[in-house]
Amino acid sequence: MSDVLAGPDGALRCPWALSTEDYVAYHDEEWGRAVHGDDALYERLCLEAFQSGLSWITILRRRSGFRAAFADFEIARVATFTEADEERLLADPGIIRNGAKIRSTVANARVLAGWAPGELDELIWSFAPDPASRPAPEKLSDVPAVTDESTALSKALKKRGIRFVGPTTAYALMQACGMVNDHLADCAVRDAA
Repeated sequence: MSDVLAGPDGALRCPWALSTEDYVAYHDEEWGRAVHGDDALYERLCLEAFQSGLSWITILRRRSGFRAAFADFEIARVATFTEADEERLLADPGIIRNGAKIRSTVANARVLAGWAPGELDELIWSFAPDPASRPAPEKLSDVPAVTDESTALSKALKKRGIRFVGPTTAYALMQACGMVNDHLADCAVRDAA
């Protein structure tokens, strides 16, 4: 039996999506849909790193604050941030004020600024599993937290100098960017993702 639940509109959704209106919109319009572009993927990578140890709703509700604080996650701009910028960010109530995560966000931008255009996109998407090899999950318990692909992606990013991206964070990135489709089998938006 599937874990999907009917939302207020009667549509069946993954159960986590129904806890807040913010989640419904994120689930229906973003989660599991393909994201491409170096800056867009850098943003998702950073937000997933900030989410580590916290609930995703905490990050989702502060996303506009993160975008304002981190120059809309434009790699070239964040790469120029100074120690003074990092201190400013530590005092910014619109984001999660974690020094290690702030420093890694800036450090990662500096690394990525040296990559060729499209290189981050190409690297990340090279770890997308064949969709035919992954049956649609019926229950939340069928959705992994880590896979061989996310472990390999984490290792590849770390080898290239990217910080704060373990296998679990890498898998959350894969879900958020549509590299895997973990909408439950009976979810109304599964086929749209």
